[in-house]
Amino acid sequence: MICGTSSCHMGVSETPIFVPGVWGPYFSAMVPGLWLNEGGQSATGKLIEHVVRGHVAFPELQSKAAARAQSIYTYLNSHLDLIKKSLPVGFLTVDLHVWPDFHGNRSPLTDLTLKGMVVGLTLSRGLDELALIYLATIQAIALGTRHILETMQAAGHHLNTLFLCGGLSKNPLFVQMHADITGKPVVLSKEVESVLVGAAILGACASGDFASIQEAMAKMGRIGRVVQPNHEHKRFYDKKYEVFLKLVEHQREYRAIMKGF
Repeated sequence: MICGTSSCHMGVSETPIFVPGVWGPYFSAMVPGLWLNEGGQSATGKLIEHVVRGHVAFPELQSKAAARAQSIYTYLNSHLDLIKKSLPVGFLTVDLHVWPDFHGNRSPLTDLTLKGMVVGLTLSRGLDELALIYLATIQAIALGTRHILETMQAAGHHLNTLFLCGGLSKNPLFVQMHADITGKPVVLSKEVESVLVGAAILGACASGDFASIQEAMAKMGRIGRVVQPNHEHKRFYDKKYEVFLKLVEHQREYRAIMKGF
């Protein structure tokens, strides 16, 4: 999974698999000899930035993060730990739900007309509320990933691990939510800028230092941290996923009601 401004979900298989709403299969497009399917979310990092920077408490967040010499996202993660009390941090959104398609849905619904949704807003305008909508947005993106993975698995893919790279993989909350919500371990590259390693692998093959991309991958790639899902939280995220799917169902019902205007 390449996660930055948007996200791509790259799944390879030995035989071609046709997945509704997911691009491909493409032969040798990523790894020679294997078939590639590519799911995607049109706005992920961009959506998080949009939600955070558009909140009325953003200037306060910016000021407090700067005072600690932290990024705004590191500060928000710390603030969530502060307000969660005895709860697991993810449970803070029990009554706050987001459908993340503010820029349409690429996979698995392939519907560019879908819009973003937020259910559970209050009149509160402080930093706590900003932290909560930030958390709910990250969870919605992870729930969208679960939706894509389940569609790929239903079509025949066998997926038991997520490999994350890109800017969002540097955010520990984003990584943990993807592990918890998909129920799969998340593997991170030892080299933070793993896209550069990919470019180096291709260069090393082109120069003849390795006989194949697979050999170069084995020699040059290194596994870093492995983030395990909290299986004791499964019931909560199963319920969140149930609400997640209801959101798009309801949006389509609203569209049908308003059809013709």
